[in-house]
Amino acid sequence: MNILIDIGHPAHVHLFKNLIWQMKKKGHKIIVTARDKECALNLLKHYKIKYVNRGTGSGGLVGKAFNLAKTDAFIYKIAKKFKPDVLIGVNNPYIAHVAWLLRKPSYIFNDTEHAKLSNIITYPFATKIITPTCFKKNLGKKQIRYNGYHELAYLHPKYFKPNPAVLKELGVKEGERYFVLRFVSWKASHDINQHGIDEKSKNELIGLLRKHGKVFISSEGKLPPKLEKFRLKIHPAKMHDVLSYATMYIGEGATMATESAILGTPAVYISSLAGEMGNFTELEKEYDLIYSCKTYNKAIKKIKELLRNKKIKEEWRVKRQLLLQEKTDMTRWITGFVEEIMNNK
Repeated sequence: MNILIDIGHPAHVHLFKNLIWQMKKKGHKIIVTARDKECALNLLKHYKIKYVNRGTGSGGLVGKAFNLAKTDAFIYKIAKKFKPDVLIGVNNPYIAHVAWLLRKPSYIFNDTEHAKLSNIITYPFATKIITPTCFKKNLGKKQIRYNGYHELAYLHPKYFKPNPAVLKELGVKEGERYFVLRFVSWKASHDINQHGIDEKSKNELIGLLRKHGKVFISSEGKLPPKLEKFRLKIHPAKMHDVLSYATMYIGEGATMATESAILGTPAVYISSLAGEMGNFTELEKEYDLIYSCKTYNKAIKKIKELLRNKKIKEEWRVKRQLLLQEKTDMTRWITGFVEEIMNNK
């Protein structure tokens, strides 16, 4: 069987890497196309996954429209030669369009309800749309739901064990408190007219956290000179080790917030998009692992409350165990799903 997978974000590398390895072991052929976004290509190289670079993408609505046509044509050309039996992506219009043109099935994973523009140009062409059970929208007959989260495809304990060696790289001792902040660029199509933490609040937040431990910043874009010294400088493949041992995650990045929660690290998500996504609602209401805040003022109250808890990591480990008991091993689910497609061909 020939499988084409498109990678549009670093998190997609993690989501599909175990599937890629398992399918290849079983003799299937896989081709990966990938956007040059942040550390996505570095991760693919690190995991020895061959890929075809499809470029960086474009900003602005006009640029994105041009890039849509350009990328559709690029992937179509590759697919025409490769002859895939199935095409897979995450909320991926290119995969849906190319599969539709080739009259091949496309399976689109999505856990982002508010990605309206991307959804509009993807859903009509997709064969199936695969979402968590907590996804807030009913997408009709095309929708397939699973009891889990994307992040469990790579952070389930079957596939990930944190490496304490990362602590030495960070310059922190075992058990020492430290905090991970994440700032995003707000350039994605679903980020239009949205916002997170302003400059003044970032400085105030860092000042508060430094009284309790070290601060590390992961940022999509440039940082002001006075914040650059806090930038996290590690290989991107070690990011989950960093999050696992962190005292707390605070930031505008939704994926990293979910990853932290699933790793048993308290996460405070600050964004005007808070409350839009079903996975965040479930992780907060059902498991008390994450807190979504539309405003910095609401977030800082929660952060101060969490800082007073001296046993916070122990409590979150217990909550995480409950989640793992109740949720699906996502890699096993995806692999079984793809194999079922093959058997029904």
